[in-house]
Amino acid sequence: MDWLWQALALVLIIEGIGPLLFPNRWRLYLQQVSQHPSNKLRQLGGVLVVTGLVSLFYLAR
Repeated sequence: MDWLWQALALVLIIEGIGPLLFPNRWRLYLQQVSQHPSNKLRQLGGVLVVTGLVSLFYLAR
């Protein structure tokens, strides 16, 4: 179960790099993303989840 906490910690580190290093660009990016329709955001989320699951499947072998 330690691997789950390690993976979560890695996600937090990666997600925090953008706002830490480029706060103004990050804010602009979030404003642009918030203007997209919900169905496009949902599609993007689905693609990211499927890509992550496939990657995890192959990396965990």
